Amino acid sequence: MQSAIQSPVARRLPRNVWAVSLTSFFTDISSEMVLNLLPLYLSSVLGIRTNVIGLIEGVAEATASLLKIYSGWLSDRLRGRKWVAVAGYGLSALSKPFFYFASTWGLIAGVRWADRVGKGIRTSPRDALVADSVEPGVRGLAFGVQRAFDTAGAFVGLAVAWWVVRATQAAGATLSAATFQRVVLISIVPGLLAVLILALGTRDVPLPERPASAPLRWVSLGRPFLVFLLIAGLFDLGNSSDAFLTLRAQERGASVAGILGMLLVFNAVYTVIAGPAGSLSDRIGRRRVIVGGWLLYAAVYLGFALTPGAAPLWGLYALYGVYYGMTYGTGKALIADLVSADLRGTAYGAYNAVLGLLDLPASLIAGVLWQGAGSWVGFGAAAPFYFGAGTALLAALAFMLWRR
Repeated sequence: MQSAIQSPVARRLPRNVWAVSLTSFFTDISSEMVLNLLPLYLSSVLGIRTNVIGLIEGVAEATASLLKIYSGWLSDRLRGRKWVAVAGYGLSALSKPFFYFASTWGLIAGVRWADRVGKGIRTSPRDALVADSVEPGVRGLAFGVQRAFDTAGAFVGLAVAWWVVRATQAAGATLSAATFQRVVLISIVPGLLAVLILALGTRDVPLPERPASAPLRWVSLGRPFLVFLLIAGLFDLGNSSDAFLTLRAQERGASVAGILGMLLVFNAVYTVIAGPAGSLSDRIGRRRVIVGGWLLYAAVYLGFALTPGAAPLWGLYALYGVYYGMTYGTGKALIADLVSADLRGTAYGAYNAVLGLLDLPASLIAGVLWQGAGSWVGFGAAAPFYFGAGTALLAALAFMLWRR
């Protein structure tokens, strides 16, 4: 991340990009220290099965997705991104402290869904604000830097969670309720700081006037965007919640501290890769970088399916960080390339919404493939990873064949 930030090109990035990036940094400190322990809390403390965990994660993301459509459209209609995003970050920051009191899976689900509603409100306007603030030639870099800060925050949040786990329960194989509650309390401060930075550090970029008689419809976004959305949706159908990676690591014998260590490796690699990968997409094209990332994802998921124990997962988590760094910011930059400025909020809303809505069936499929449903016991722990690798390969092939 340092090399990308100190380069002459990076110095062309405006204040909005840095303020949004810092907001992402502190938000992820707050979120990742809690949310990466949440599946372990549900599984180890509350004894919840993976199909219910998949339901919680899937419905949470689907709930957020419905709002991503509206919030992106609203920011286009208001011709202002900032305060819609601030409202979303504020809701997420205020909801997380309630994890401290949640002692049943229903209460956990309610808080998780409220947090995701905040994400649904903020994500599309925030992405549109970044795209509005930069020149086309540095879009990949801008989104890469934003993702790098986001992931650096995740690294710090995981490091704090790891320290709390080590200090309170050493190398225990299961998470305790007291440890989880302590992490929740610590998460409150960076969450609130993120909201203040966004409110005080950004300003809206003037947008072209859109005639009131021109309704905002998905068809208005154009065929290239809709084809890309379809291909990305195919990929996302096998991209279940990362909670299943955590549960797979635990099933292979990793301790809580070990799992947090793997996640630290993942986020460190993601942080380093995101900026250079975004800049690379500015030079060689978004398609090549995204296809490469999807092929790497397929290899990583095959590794999770075939791993005989916990030790190989350290390397797989590192490669997973490379995949994230290559694809997430680059995908956001590609959307800005495909649609006009006055429709970017709507486009990001549609993109985030479709992928978020697919998180529900993706996570449900993963949970059922793993442990079944009713009297059926499922195919076992490796099954959801074989499925994810297959859909990633199909999506990469479709993207390579697509000519826009």
